[in-house]
Amino acid sequence: MHMNRREFLQLLAIAASSGMALDSKSALAGTAPANFYDVPRHGNVSFLHMTDCHAQLLPVWFREPNVNIGIGDAYGKVPHIVGESLLKKFGIKPGTAEAHAFTFLDFVEAAKVYGKVGGFAHLKTLVDKMRAQRPGALLLDGGDTWQGSATALWTDAQDMVDACIALGVNIMTPHWEATYGADRVMEIVNKDFKKAGVDFVAQNIVTNDFGDQVFKPYVMKEMNGVKVAVIGQAFPYTPIANPRWMVPDWSFGIRDDGMQKWVDEARAKGAKVVVVISHNGMDVDLKMASRVTGIDAIFGGHTHDGVPQPVQVKNAKGITLVTNAGSNGKFLGVMDFEVKGNQVASYKYRLLPVFSNLLPADPGMTALIKKYRAPYEDKLNEKLAVSDDFLYRRGNFNGTWDQLICDALMAVKGADASFSPGFRWGTTLLPGDTITMERLMDQTAITYPQTSLTNMTGETIKTIMEDVCDNLFNQDPYYQQGGDMVRVGGIEYSVTPGQTIGKRINDMRINGKPVDAKKTYKVAGWAPVGENAEGAPIWEIVSTYLRDKKVIKGIKLNEPTLIGVKKSNPGIEDFGGVMKP
Repeated sequence: MHMNRREFLQLLAIAASSGMALDSKSALAGTAPANFYDVPRHGNVSFLHMTDCHAQLLPVWFREPNVNIGIGDAYGKVPHIVGESLLKKFGIKPGTAEAHAFTFLDFVEAAKVYGKVGGFAHLKTLVDKMRAQRPGALLLDGGDTWQGSATALWTDAQDMVDACIALGVNIMTPHWEATYGADRVMEIVNKDFKKAGVDFVAQNIVTNDFGDQVFKPYVMKEMNGVKVAVIGQAFPYTPIANPRWMVPDWSFGIRDDGMQKWVDEARAKGAKVVVVISHNGMDVDLKMASRVTGIDAIFGGHTHDGVPQPVQVKNAKGITLVTNAGSNGKFLGVMDFEVKGNQVASYKYRLLPVFSNLLPADPGMTALIKKYRAPYEDKLNEKLAVSDDFLYRRGNFNGTWDQLICDALMAVKGADASFSPGFRWGTTLLPGDTITMERLMDQTAITYPQTSLTNMTGETIKTIMEDVCDNLFNQDPYYQQGGDMVRVGGIEYSVTPGQTIGKRINDMRINGKPVDAKKTYKVAGWAPVGENAEGAPIWEIVSTYLRDKKVIKGIKLNEPTLIGVKKSNPGIEDFGGVMKP
C-alpha cells in the first residue's frame, strides 16, 4: 500500500501545485470519473435508501472508522472490515473517490481533494436523478433522521420533517426519533406525514398493555405492475439505550416471530417483492436474515456501516440480501430488482457516495434549509476555539472528539475520571478548522443532555464498563446494541474483546494508580437515561472549556490496551494503542 499512498499524495500535490483549489471541480475532474453518477436502471422494481443522516442538512466531513472489530462468527466479515482490507474485499482502487468515501485512509489529504459529503440539497439532486430513470421508485428512510444537529433540536425536529418531505421520502422507520417523546412522534406521523403521504412503519413497536401495533407494521405498494411490501423494523433496544420515560407505553424488541408473520401475510396478499427497512444494526440484520424467510432484501441502518455491496444470507427458503447505507447523508443506496413471474430474478446495487462538489444543489431544498437556519445563524456560527488536531468520533474505543468531551468534563467538573457515550453520530473537523457552536452541537444535540458528577466505587466503574463492552462484543448479535465502547477520560484499562462479560476489562488505573474496587472516585458524565435528571447541558460544559482553551492541540487519545486482537485482524488498522496477542 505504501506505493499507492505515495502515488495518491503525489496526485494531491500535483493538483495543489497547478493552482487548483483542492476542493474545486477542476481538481475533482481528474480524480472522479465524469460518469460517477450514471447508474442505468436494471429491471422493474427500484428502491432508494438513506439512513442515519443525523439531521445533517448541509455538507460535512465524516471519517469512517479504523477500528470495527468482529467477534466470533463476525470476525473478518462485513461490516467488520476497515481500511485496506475493505478496499481489497470490494475491489476498490486505493486513492479513488470511492476509497475516500468508504475508508479512513489518508482522510485529511483526501478530504481536501474531494470536498465535503452529503447535504440535503445535493442529495435531493441525486435522488431526483435516480428517480428520473426509475418510475415508481420508493425512497426509504432508515431513521436517526430527526436528531443530531442544533437546528433539529431547536425546532423540535421540524426542519428535518419538512426536509424529508421535500426530499421525497416515502417510507420511514425510527430510532432516535423516539427521544422527542411519544407525543411529538405521533404528532408528526398523524399530521405532517399523513398530509404528505409518508408511511411510518415499525412491526416491532407494540403497546405495553395489549401488544397492539403502535404503527403500521408494513405497507403494500405497486410498482410497474408489481406488488411490493415494505416492512418496518425500529431499533429494538430504544427504551434501554435511550430514556424509557420518553416512550412509556411502547414496547420494542427484535420480534422475529412478528416479522415472519408480516412477511407471510404480505406474500399471501400478492407481494412479489418483500423488503425490510431496518434500524437493527448490521450484525442483527445478518442474523435475522438467516432466521426469517421470504425477505428479498434488508435495508439496514443504525451501525453506520458504509457497505459497498449487499451480503447474501442463506436461510431455510432462499437468500436475503443485507445492506447498510452509512450515515450523515454521505450515501444513497440504489437497489434495482428484475422481477419475473412471481419472484426476483436478478438485482443490481450501488451505494453511491454523495460528493457535494459533484452534484449541483437543488434550489428548492437550499431555500428550505436557509429558512430553517436563518433564526439561528449567529448562535450556530459562534467561534469557540480553533482545532490544530483532527477531530473525529467513529471507532470502537475512542475518537478525538470524544476525548475532547471527556477532557472538558474532567476539567470543568473537577472529576477524577469521565464517561461519554459511545455514540457513532457526530461530524468530523480537519486540522485548522474553527470549532463553532454548530460543530459542538453535532456531537451533543440530544433531548437529555444533562451532565453529572457522581461518586462511584472502583467496582461500579468496572461494572459499567463491562456492561457497555458486552453490548459491543457479545458473540450473539441479538445481545448487541450497536454503539461503541463508552469513552473514558482519566481511566487506563485493557480489554479482551473475545472474553465474556465480567472478564473483558482489566488493569484499570486512575491517575496512574490501580483502581481500588472499594475506593470512591469522582466521575463526570452526561446523557442520563433516568427521568428528572438535573445538571448543566453538555454543550455548556464543553463550550466553557473551549472558550477558555482557544486552541485545541495535542489531544491524547485514551485508547485501551487490546488483548487477543492480532494486527492482522481486518477490523483494525493504524491503531494508536498497545496490542497484545
